[in-house]
Amino acid sequence: MATIRLLPDQLISQIAAGEVVERPASALKELLENSLDAGSTDIQVSLLQGGIKQMRVTDNGAGVAKEDLMLALTRHATSKIASLEDLESVASLGFRGEALASIASISRTQLLSRQVGSKHAWRIGSEGSDISAVEPAALDAGTVIEVSDLYFNTPARRKFLKTEATEFGHCEEMFTRIALSRPDVSLMLQHNGRALSRFAVGQPERRFSEVLGSEFVAESIAVDESAAGLRLWGMAAKPTFNRNSRDTQYVYVNGRFVRDKVIAHAIRQAYQDVLHHDRHPAFVLFLELDPSLVDVNVHPAKTEVRFRDSQAIHRFIFHSLHKALAIPTGVSNAVTANQAQYNPFSPQVSNVPSANGGMLYPTQQSQINLSAHEPPSFYQSLFGSNVNPSANATPLAADLLPTQAVSMEAINEYPLGFAVGQVHGVYVLAQNKEGLVVVDMHAAHERIMYEKLKNALDSKTVQMQPLLLPVSFNADKLEVAIVQEALAGNQATLQQLGFDIAILSPTTLAVRAVPTMLQDADAVTLARDVLRDLREYGASRVLTERRNELLGTMACHAAVRANRSLTIPEMNALLRDMEATERSGQCNHGRPTWFQVSMTDLDKMFMRGK
Repeated sequence: MATIRLLPDQLISQIAAGEVVERPASALKELLENSLDAGSTDIQVSLLQGGIKQMRVTDNGAGVAKEDLMLALTRHATSKIASLEDLESVASLGFRGEALASIASISRTQLLSRQVGSKHAWRIGSEGSDISAVEPAALDAGTVIEVSDLYFNTPARRKFLKTEATEFGHCEEMFTRIALSRPDVSLMLQHNGRALSRFAVGQPERRFSEVLGSEFVAESIAVDESAAGLRLWGMAAKPTFNRNSRDTQYVYVNGRFVRDKVIAHAIRQAYQDVLHHDRHPAFVLFLELDPSLVDVNVHPAKTEVRFRDSQAIHRFIFHSLHKALAIPTGVSNAVTANQAQYNPFSPQVSNVPSANGGMLYPTQQSQINLSAHEPPSFYQSLFGSNVNPSANATPLAADLLPTQAVSMEAINEYPLGFAVGQVHGVYVLAQNKEGLVVVDMHAAHERIMYEKLKNALDSKTVQMQPLLLPVSFNADKLEVAIVQEALAGNQATLQQLGFDIAILSPTTLAVRAVPTMLQDADAVTLARDVLRDLREYGASRVLTERRNELLGTMACHAAVRANRSLTIPEMNALLRDMEATERSGQCNHGRPTWFQVSMTDLDKMFMRGK
């Protein structure tokens, strides 16, 4: 029969090391966090053989007193907490008092430190369980810790390490996480004697650009929202700047990098409407809250947290990101104000000087027939407006006739500019202050209709348009049953969606009314798609968790189809609607609706100036 016995301290430390120091990157994380907790403003990291042979971290922090050096390598000794109350509201990155002792137990470690105000520096070393005496050393200020031959005394663990390149990759990623979180600290990384990264102190945006690339910053939206003691700030990439993996996703809670399911789900939900299903968003986000509202003592690696009110955190993050991503295409408050005060331009003569010396540019050259001469009824049905495109009755339509001209001042007022033509009935070409805008008219109109349908359903104002002649079609038993269920028990699911579908026989249904916004769609195809979703997911789910998918299907039916020629006023109305519609930079499948080609890009294509 086995006898219960106390484990030796060395074995206890090595067991703890198995949890804390999974690989060299784990050790590097602990050392960097210690440097930050010490108030360092300059940290230098040097690695050999991916950190397996050696890792050296030098900082200019507060340092460790001579009498504390021995405790620094002792388990459960820390200066960061002293009571349960401290643990429940811990604000430092480290707090367990296990990291250095765990690292020292499986390596050859040297710790040199000079405390602020001290006349001398001191050194202590360890080799596994053997800890040397404290002795004088030479060091200007701060702390240097050198960890060599990781796992030298636990060969079984060392066998689990990967190649030098792989282990260095993990170390570099750990360094990146720290660099992103602290733009107020200068950092340097060397590997095998070669300097790879050097980041000076600067603003967060500059640090993000240095670490993740200028393209990330250029294609991102600044986020800064506060409510009820919570703050979320950072940068979230536009949906068009998406990735095929999660390699550019960084979330910090009170400065600590975390991987949290609640936060991850809230972010996915915020991007749900604007990101293609097999792509991933990019972001660097910082959540700040009272430390007592989050438990960081969940896992030895300290990358998991537990919130006291996870639902409130989820709602806050979702709404903050959803708001940031909902900004209409290129619209600022000033632009919105301009639109509200905008008066249609009066006819001008093409290519004549304006008052400020600039030129007036025609929206369409008279010798090229780009107009489709569609009847007004198409315009009215397409954009859900009672406006005649030639009447100039609404500012948003910007209804300029083919012979009219627009000044550069006018173009500057509108992010997407003014239409100049159409390509193969698919793309709208427009001129704005940056150069050329290319719009996928179906994708753009699909987003517009999708947002209108969402707003109408939310406000329970989906208007129904009776058909002059009901359209009947053959239906299977399941389709008929779905209509019966939808009409029974005052559920009125179909009516909420704007449909009136009647049962003519056990095998025949008739569409008697459709949503007004979808009146030009194929009634039978539209009805079949709606019934299919009702059959697959049920009425309650269709109107809740599956609502967006159903409305996306409906919007696709309503959107102007490819190979449909539009008039110049219709194109301009589409551009104005895009500027006024949330998330109009992507269709509801996550594909981009427009691209900007700058004058610089155009000049390069034609080698102008060379």
